[in-house]
Amino acid sequence: MTSEQPQPISAALVSAFAPSGTLRAAINVGNPILANTDSATGEPVGVSVDLAREFARRLGVPSELIVFEKASLSVDALRSEQADIGFFAIDPARSDGLLFTAPYVLIEGSYLVLESSALTDNGQVDRRGHRISVGSGSAYDLFLTREIEQAEIVRLQGAEPALAALRVGEVEVAAGIRQVLEAEAQREPGVRVLPGRFMVIQQAMGTPASRGSQAQHLLAEFVEEMKTSAFVADALNRHHIDGAVVAPPG
Repeated sequence: MTSEQPQPISAALVSAFAPSGTLRAAINVGNPILANTDSATGEPVGVSVDLAREFARRLGVPSELIVFEKASLSVDALRSEQADIGFFAIDPARSDGLLFTAPYVLIEGSYLVLESSALTDNGQVDRRGHRISVGSGSAYDLFLTREIEQAEIVRLQGAEPALAALRVGEVEVAAGIRQVLEAEAQREPGVRVLPGRFMVIQQAMGTPASRGSQAQHLLAEFVEEMKTSAFVADALNRHHIDGAVVAPPG
């Protein structure tokens, strides 16, 4: 956590971010690099939780964490203004109604296949007859929807069903966050992660577009400070996250 005293924020900007007097943060526990549910307390923990609480501290208001299991639900919460800030992968399909900062962490998107699969390279995945399972509405779903030309994308309700579909033979490939796929390969034999990555997921903070350009600028400045001050790096270390790196300056 940072101990620096930030510059005062105008009452108008505080009101723009927290019109209810409380900063409502959409937290996606479906992405374990950003947040998890603490098994002892049942409370969300992670780098996005730390950032939400620090930003609320800067605004001088209490924070409320609104937990979702999928990124797409967090996006919907911001678009409908049921939340004031959120943590999402930057993607053109999500730009409508939202304002984003530069990324604060970078995450690799990779493929998981059966041990018996003939696939050895990412470039072999997009072939006719291949089915790729994804968490519906995830960053990699949006990316692959634009990029995949021959394979079929099978959209399921979250990462766990997507991984299960591979193990039971409903698909030939599962796409996801590299750390999640590596954990699945370690959990039980029978699957392996293809080398490298098919995309880099840029995780950023966002706010409803209705909050205005000054609000976006303040949030963007906050993210840059959190990167350069080592706040993000410290949070990743504290929460034992190995599958992400701090993004370069925006």
